[in-house]
Amino acid sequence: MFSFLTSWLPSFSFLPGWFILDTNPLNSFLQGLVGACGISVLCSLMRVHLFLQKESDKDESSPKSPGLQRRMARGLTGTLHFALVTGILAVVGSRVASLVVLEFCLRGVSGWISSGPESLPFLQKLLIQSQFSLGCALSCSLHFLHDGASQRWLCLALAAALGWFLARQASSLLRHVFALYRLHSSQRYCGICIALLTSGRLVLPALCRAMVITFSVAVLASVSIINRHFLSATEALRFWTPLTICYTLLVVYMQAEEEHRLPASQAALNAVVVRLGGLLVLMLTVGRWADVIHIVICFLGEASCLIPTLDLLDAAACREEDDYEERLKVQRQRRRTEREHQS
Repeated sequence: MFSFLTSWLPSFSFLPGWFILDTNPLNSFLQGLVGACGISVLCSLMRVHLFLQKESDKDESSPKSPGLQRRMARGLTGTLHFALVTGILAVVGSRVASLVVLEFCLRGVSGWISSGPESLPFLQKLLIQSQFSLGCALSCSLHFLHDGASQRWLCLALAAALGWFLARQASSLLRHVFALYRLHSSQRYCGICIALLTSGRLVLPALCRAMVITFSVAVLASVSIINRHFLSATEALRFWTPLTICYTLLVVYMQAEEEHRLPASQAALNAVVVRLGGLLVLMLTVGRWADVIHIVICFLGEASCLIPTLDLLDAAACREEDDYEERLKVQRQRRRTEREHQS
């Protein structure tokens, strides 16, 4: 029945190649919807985590503590933002989404190694900056896993329904925590708030494990999707060699930029421009015009994900500054102790 209905849709053969989606519009829309739902879940849980962290620190009077509730997208604004992210993820091709996933994974692994496995502020900033990459990871993973399925649209519809349910639950949890956590945690009669009070520190580790699993699957899917476009090993080598060199230079450059200790929001936006700008230059040399147009669209996707969550980056940066100052105090105390023992 679905095939009969889609047969009446007009043909898009007159459109340029970069405008035509990888699959039919319904499948592309469902993949974008799943990606947008994943981004929504990530943002909601990160806000919950940072709010709980702020409450546990008992430092609300500090001028460094930003208000996490100011930038929450609600009502029509939130709906329009969700629709915009869904549309961008639906339009971006699976090939460019795969490139975004591979670049983010390489940057995340290198940053994790240089910062240390126990660097909490780095993990927070990395999760916040991974929003659009997460949407691309879910989109290209679904494209790979459901490729060739006879009822692909039904599988994607079920995945979109599950993603929508999880996004609604995470959003409801966020509103409940912002509105009632302080009251319920003090009165000790709300099961949700009591659970967050006793085990709220497990939110970030659970998010990290989920992201590792998601991007692990996405990396395998990305490599497979990219290799499909090559007819020989020589052609693949001509593409992967400059791509690897470009990714390596980008990682080295961004690691050097982090040492300048720029404001969190400015550093995040600079990283987006450098990453996607490097991919754009690379695709102009070894890619196709469709890839170039999709990377330009990715600029809009990254901006639509990062700009509404700049307050999260500020909160994570404040935490990083506090940890940095605490480490300096510990080092100074050790030096004083050593001097006293030597004297």
